[in-house]
Amino acid sequence: MKLIILENYSQASEWAAKYIRNRIVQFGPGPGRFFTLGLPTGLPRDHPESYHSFMWNNFFKHIDISPENVHILDGNAPDLQAECDAFEEKIKAAGGIELFVGGIGPDGHIDTNEPGSSLVSRTRVKTLAMDTILANARFFDGDLSKVPTMALTVGVGTVMDAREVMILITGAHKAFALYKAIEDGVNHMWTVSAFQQHPNTVFVCDEDATLELKVKTVKYFKGLMLVHNKLVEPLYSMKEMGAESNQSKKPYSD
Repeated sequence: MKLIILENYSQASEWAAKYIRNRIVQFGPGPGRFFTLGLPTGLPRDHPESYHSFMWNNFFKHIDISPENVHILDGNAPDLQAECDAFEEKIKAAGGIELFVGGIGPDGHIDTNEPGSSLVSRTRVKTLAMDTILANARFFDGDLSKVPTMALTVGVGTVMDAREVMILITGAHKAFALYKAIEDGVNHMWTVSAFQQHPNTVFVCDEDATLELKVKTVKYFKGLMLVHNKLVEPLYSMKEMGAESNQSKKPYSD
């Protein structure tokens, strides 16, 4: 497990973005290998607060990706469980998840695997906790009647099957959740804690999120930053990696 501690939200976001870029370039993804996560039910795709709109406006439209390579759960599907089962099959057909990136709530839930979720759960329909509904109300002008109360989400078990997991945790309001994630034991009431048992987890946080951690823990992981920064420096490019690949394919000669 790696814990990356940066000074503030902006630095944590930049480090995570650089890391994700390098991992994408190294992996060399292609058609059928792009997946994203939960979509609140009941919201049409073009709703400004739908997960579909959020992902397109904040990510997909800024990168080189074809719409057919994006797989977003449809919260308005006629059979929601069938939609979830099909999503799991698509992940398997693509060879699994290479890198899962997610954030957590103050109660330690990952995606919408609310407290009490099974740590071996798969993609499914999940009822949202009141804390999550209240947190989401800011996207609906504070009107709780407009906030979805259910969502489609990948399960903890689905995420645990990913070859690598990155969790972003920033802000003092998530400090106790970070403590539960890395210093306390595995507990289904804090679903993020499951990733203590994942072989390749990267937690990225800011200073504020470490307020509940032991000083010894913080000093230990800060002492590893010289090593961890090598994961994002230098930044790779598809062109450079392609050139290296072509170079390695050249026949040997004296």
